[in-house]
Amino acid sequence: MDTRRVALAVVLGGLAVAVLTVGVQGLMAPLLTTDGYQPPNSTAAPGGGNGTADGTGPGTSTPVNSDYQHATVIVEDAENGTELGRVRAAVAESYRQKYTGLSETAYLPPDRGMLFPYDENDDHTYVMRGMSFGIDIVYVAGNGTITRIHHAEEPPEGADGNDYEYPGYGQYVLEVNYDWTTRHNVTVGDQVRVEGYEG
Repeated sequence: MDTRRVALAVVLGGLAVAVLTVGVQGLMAPLLTTDGYQPPNSTAAPGGGNGTADGTGPGTSTPVNSDYQHATVIVEDAENGTELGRVRAAVAESYRQKYTGLSETAYLPPDRGMLFPYDENDDHTYVMRGMSFGIDIVYVAGNGTITRIHHAEEPPEGADGNDYEYPGYGQYVLEVNYDWTTRHNVTVGDQVRVEGYEG
C-alpha cells in the first residue's frame, strides 16, 4: 500500500503554522491548502498591540473567517480552579481546516487561538509547516487535562517547518501565541474548558 505522510496544519496559533502528520494513501498535500484563517487585526503588525479584544481598532480590515466555528477556551488552575487565561479560538473541524491550521495566517492577536478537536484521545504530531511566527502547542486529554505543552519557535528562514515536530497525546490541541502559557502560568495538569462549541 502506497501511504504518504501528509502534514496537517494545526493551533491555537497567526504567523506560524503547526501541522499534524498522518498517513494518507495517495493524497497530494497541495490539494488541501486554503487561504488560511484570518482573525481580526490580521493587518496589524505582529506584536503591535493596536487592536482590541473584540477585533476593532486600527488596522482591522479582515474579519474572522466565516468558514470556522468559534469557541471560548478557558484554562483553569488544577489545584484551585482559578482562571489562568482564555482565548477566542477558531475550531478546525474538517480535515482541510486541520491541514491548513494557522498557515497562510498573517497575524494572531494576543487573545486568539485555534482549537483542533478529535474523536478520541490519541497520539498526534504537529509541525511548523509554513509558519512565520512561534506558537505554543497545547495537548489536552478528553477529560480537559493538559498533557503536554510545546513552545514552538518560528523556524529559521529557509528551514523546512516539517522538520520541527512536536508530539503529544490528547483529544484536543490548542494553538496560541508563543509563550502564552508561560505568561498565564499554565502548566501540564491544568484544566481546559471549552464554551460555545458543541463538537
